[in-house]
Amino acid sequence: MAENKNVSRGRTTRAQLVEVATRLFASRGYDGTSIEAVLAESGVSRGSLYHHFKSKEALFLAVMEDAGTRAIQPTVEALQAAPDPLAALRIAALAGIRLACDPVLRQVMLIDAPAVLGFERWRELDEHGALGILRTLLGGAAQAGRLDPGHVEAFAHLVLGAVNELSLMIAHAEDRSEALAAGERALGDFLDRLFGAGA
Repeated sequence: MAENKNVSRGRTTRAQLVEVATRLFASRGYDGTSIEAVLAESGVSRGSLYHHFKSKEALFLAVMEDAGTRAIQPTVEALQAAPDPLAALRIAALAGIRLACDPVLRQVMLIDAPAVLGFERWRELDEHGALGILRTLLGGAAQAGRLDPGHVEAFAHLVLGAVNELSLMIAHAEDRSEALAAGERALGDFLDRLFGAGA
């Protein structure tokens, strides 16, 4: 019984650290957030923090994972209601660039992550997440005869590249609302040209 309480307490502490760190990373950025600030805001001991996260980067990764999981859930639900794989692809792509207007995701995943993790590692995370989703959707389009099966891998990279670059453009824009509107129009046109107006 005591062990179960300890496990529960540990989960609560970890969640608290991630919540506080998310708020600090989003408002101050990675470089502007110290471990001391996280400790002061959370009221957690240094030993307890390092029990859960061996470094500031490990805490940052946990924040990224948590924020990404929460952000993608509405998109997953929308994808399930899509009438076909290309409609789902459009939903996923547009949802991807809209995340650039979320203050947490913009700062953590688009501005800080490439610098903190390095571009290669940042891209590797995309390989396991967004790229896999795009491969699945494009594979469905190929099975439906809407796409040459030999193009699935290349097109997945093309669409991901477009989404990532537009997201970075929006994240760094002075007027993000205007940049998002322009990005949505451009991405819609890009997908229409890539797959035909029915995409």
